[in-house]
Amino acid sequence: MSFFNPSGNFIDNLPRIYGLYTGGFLVFVALMAVLEQMGVEADTIGILFVAFTVVIYAAIGWLSRTMQVDAYYVAGRQVPTVFNGMATAADWMSGASFVAMAGGIYFGGHGYLAFVVGWTGGYVLVAVLMAPYLRKFGCYTVPDFIGTRYGGNLARFCAVVVLVVASFTYVTAQINATGTIASRALNIPFELGVWFGLLGILLCSMLGGMRAVTWTQVAQYIVLIIAYLVPVIWMSNKQGFGAVPQLVYGDAVARLVELETLHQVGTLMPEAKVAGLKALTVAHSSAGDAWKFVSLAVCMMLGTASLPHILMRYFTTPSVKAARNSVAWSLFFIFLLYFTAPALATFTKLQVLDPNLATSIIGKSIADVGNLEWIQKWSEVGFVKLIDSNGDGLLQINEFFMRGDIVVLATPEIAGLPYVISGLVAAGGMAAAMSTADGLLLAIANALSHDLYYKIIDPKAETAKRLIVARVLLVVLGAAAAAVASLKLTSILGAVAWAFDFAMSGLFFPLVLGIWWKRANRQGAVAGMIIGFLCGTIYLYQVKWGGMTPWMGIDHLRFGIIGASASLISMVVVTLMTPEPDQETQDMVDEIRIPKGDTYLSSDH
Repeated sequence: MSFFNPSGNFIDNLPRIYGLYTGGFLVFVALMAVLEQMGVEADTIGILFVAFTVVIYAAIGWLSRTMQVDAYYVAGRQVPTVFNGMATAADWMSGASFVAMAGGIYFGGHGYLAFVVGWTGGYVLVAVLMAPYLRKFGCYTVPDFIGTRYGGNLARFCAVVVLVVASFTYVTAQINATGTIASRALNIPFELGVWFGLLGILLCSMLGGMRAVTWTQVAQYIVLIIAYLVPVIWMSNKQGFGAVPQLVYGDAVARLVELETLHQVGTLMPEAKVAGLKALTVAHSSAGDAWKFVSLAVCMMLGTASLPHILMRYFTTPSVKAARNSVAWSLFFIFLLYFTAPALATFTKLQVLDPNLATSIIGKSIADVGNLEWIQKWSEVGFVKLIDSNGDGLLQINEFFMRGDIVVLATPEIAGLPYVISGLVAAGGMAAAMSTADGLLLAIANALSHDLYYKIIDPKAETAKRLIVARVLLVVLGAAAAAVASLKLTSILGAVAWAFDFAMSGLFFPLVLGIWWKRANRQGAVAGMIIGFLCGTIYLYQVKWGGMTPWMGIDHLRFGIIGASASLISMVVVTLMTPEPDQETQDMVDEIRIPKGDTYLSSDH
């Protein structure tokens, strides 16, 4: 019997197993701290951190290998609520949340909290509108629900297309994050780092599917939350704000407002441009345009409730009630990071701007700043640049350029913390990006293998053949995503926003109305998916590359509003113009809206 066999004692012993894992990880961190004090080079510590954690995840993936369809697709539907909440949080807290969100707040001010508001609100929609009912339905994938609810291969195929585009866009952002981390921690080019990250991702997910991904994601959550909290708490104490930074950083913001005024943030604009990097030009307290805040939050809410890899996590719980409870635990574990991100951005910015701190660089000699180790290291990989635009030899706020995606990763070095903390943060960022990439690649491969290959192309395919197809697809899709990520087509946050917009454009209303409107039919759902997805995609192209002026401020990060609106209108109109579903389908909808009782579909559907 496998150690990770859900039918054995593993489920009952989860608290003890992961308690031992957490203790072992903390011992490893302490050992790295000892090695640093003994004079071991920083680069070596960074390599050990990343290598150790990736090996652990790969080992869990290997031990969780399976040839059972139910275990591969939905982890045997035996994941306890607390641990599914941790796995979902890890699945959700991607490279965008861990690596890029605080950086967005750092450069864009409080207007970027729209991501936090939207993502959190999205989970409320998942809990209220979707999770219990999709679990009651008993599907393996989101297209599985669409195909069975509406009937016919066309609806299922349309859902697969939307899922693939949204999830592939999202996974490129995560592999981008792994490349960013690996390039610094391992001192290798970014283009090579993305392939290193992909290797770790495939080792976690390829052999065990959802079962392997679930148990690795729990382990990854433990690493990433420790890695995110430690530097913030350390900086807060170091700067005299206390040990609970989430509750006291308001005083730090007040100090930051004074410093930004002193350094002319928002007034002193950069004279030079550096591709992929930016100077600080937006005040920290700036909330930005109200409509842009609300519209972005709406996109993140509806996108969250439409993302297949998140919805799939609730297919793994033992019961309908457990699915609902699992959402609550997910929100709790996610809250721990989201509540901390604004504080991290604040304290990191203070380390750079406050002349009372030894780490400040603004107003200092450019030559001296250029000699700082962290400036040199990040400059070598092209993520930091100093430009003396006015030739006075002093670093002004508009002469310091940095990539937003590295704010969290560089924070320990900026703050002068022991390098062991940098290694810890790198391991946490890698865990965050890998955990989400695992779920995304699995969502794509499962949809293609189950909904396209098995349901449409070869309904008689044997279990072994189906799982081989799923694993081959994982490798192929992962390689394609790594290749795209290496091109650096957009920022991590930008790619994530696009993924949410694609998902909401094509899937949100077919999913929601499929549960809550029994009159909704196949023709309406197909129209909603096709028209919504096409309208959103065309709008994105025209605004981003076609020179079109955005309508009402709806830019390329918010095109989902256009797509979802078109999806809703077309779905309702076409549904009302065509015959209603048969009585059996309507009875099925009535049945799945009762959030208790037996699963509607059999396990071998």
